[in-house]
Amino acid sequence: MAEYQTHEYDVIVIGAGGAGLRAAIESSAMGAKTALVCKSLLGKAHTVMAEGGMAAALANVDKADNWQTHFRDTVLGGKYMGNWRMQQLHAQESPERALELERWGAVFDRTPEGKINQRAFGGHTWKRLAHVGDRTGLEMIRTLQDKGVHQGIDVFMECTIVELLKDSGRVVGAFGYWRETGKFVVFKAKAVVMATGGIGKMFRVTSNSWEYTADGHALALRAGAELIDMEFVQFHPTGMVWPPGVKGILVTEAVRGEGGLLKNSQGERFMERYDPKRMELSTRDQVAKAIYTEVKEGRGTPHGGVWLDISHKDAEYIKKKLPSMYHQFKDLADVDITTSPMEIGPTMHYIMGGIRVVPESGAATVPGLFACGECSGGMHGGNRLGGNSLSDLLVFGKRAGEGAALFARDNGAHVGFDDAQIKRTEQDVLRPFESRASHTPYDLHFELQDLMQDNVGIMRTGDDLKTAIAVFPAFNEKLRGARVEGSRMFNPGWHLAWDMVNMLLIAEVVARAALQREESRGAHTRLDFPKTDSGGYWETVNSCATYEDGRVGMGLIPKPVMPAELKALVDATA
Repeated sequence: MAEYQTHEYDVIVIGAGGAGLRAAIESSAMGAKTALVCKSLLGKAHTVMAEGGMAAALANVDKADNWQTHFRDTVLGGKYMGNWRMQQLHAQESPERALELERWGAVFDRTPEGKINQRAFGGHTWKRLAHVGDRTGLEMIRTLQDKGVHQGIDVFMECTIVELLKDSGRVVGAFGYWRETGKFVVFKAKAVVMATGGIGKMFRVTSNSWEYTADGHALALRAGAELIDMEFVQFHPTGMVWPPGVKGILVTEAVRGEGGLLKNSQGERFMERYDPKRMELSTRDQVAKAIYTEVKEGRGTPHGGVWLDISHKDAEYIKKKLPSMYHQFKDLADVDITTSPMEIGPTMHYIMGGIRVVPESGAATVPGLFACGECSGGMHGGNRLGGNSLSDLLVFGKRAGEGAALFARDNGAHVGFDDAQIKRTEQDVLRPFESRASHTPYDLHFELQDLMQDNVGIMRTGDDLKTAIAVFPAFNEKLRGARVEGSRMFNPGWHLAWDMVNMLLIAEVVARAALQREESRGAHTRLDFPKTDSGGYWETVNSCATYEDGRVGMGLIPKPVMPAELKALVDATA
């Protein structure tokens, strides 16, 4: 092992977004020697793109709000697919996590009485989203970073983890490389927390940044963990569609929360056709499908979207409430949103599916592995409500950090691992430098994005999904022979080669899970199975992916049964 740089910790957290930071803070606070490892720079996490706010039943604006209503909204928004216990814990603990963030220095917008202000969002009964203008995620990251750094957590930036290390069926560390030098590094750990975010870069149009290459999902799956609900991929209804260089960049739901109207090319508020009660504040899956249908039926805007208009509001109000959106459209599209509508369309935004975990501790199905945030599954079910992700990060980041610290404490000294595992992984990672093929990882990435966008996108059919699945074996073969030139230093082509390994694996999981679920529910729409199996078989099972001997396995597991008193709460207004 002398040829590798080696670090030893009680707990390592992979990913430095809101979930990873909160997990590391909790682990460290419990006395575990904790390290945070991220493949980008600290502060660059995708959490900063969460703009509209964090959902928590503080009842500062609407006094009738409470955790029970938040729980019910989340269950109904997730189309009954979520883990009831995760949803209960989330609804109950979100208010305290918001107040804790405030105590740590987060500067929220205020009500006239000086309390944390809250705004409306799609699918929420009451005004529930605590916010900082439309820069809530940025403020969250700033606050958590300050707290974590002052707490003395060690941070390792620009480090790509390529494999989890195991011994006797237990995760005991991670193997990776420094993106700057290409040199390998080993992290020994008694527990590992996965907080790597999502999978968006496998789609052509996405709000996700370059880091979102399914790393955590793939690392956990290869280590023997199970993934659930991977068919549920959320397309946020409002992303920029023009100019081409910014296509997919998020347009926060806060625009609609503050009174923005959706109109088609004929000037109609078309949501009246799809959800006349909630209109623009319908759930994301409903709005995205409505926009898709309007464009498909010829009522779209010049660049294939629809109009989102908030120009009827006072200009100073817009600039105060939506400063990022004002500057985003002014600088990137030369559009003044105080006088003109925004041209928007659906963009791949979030995956509800992820690593199967124990709600209370974030423990995965492999000993020593924990997960939180977007790479974990169960919390959001078939469709995530806006604002629930930021409170999810805090609630389950804390719980995963605590769970990992307790596991590390109770499982004694570090165990060893097989050096042969590292050697095999090293050979796989360096293989692209030996190739003489004509194609590169970039070529394959473009092909994968087209395949997923066209065949596993917002509307699906069995034939399209089978077409995608049939292509993956050849894709994997081509990737094994893909050519990378230059050295290991500052080599983005080499970085993408391993990102593609992860994306191809998880793309296959998404496609197989989508083919297996023969109904339409939440963010999963099958044109050949358009009905939702309400109260039927498909409402009682979660998809479950495994990986063994180089093959993806796909099956179904019984969904945890909700206790009668909580079911009565949901059924009262379902």
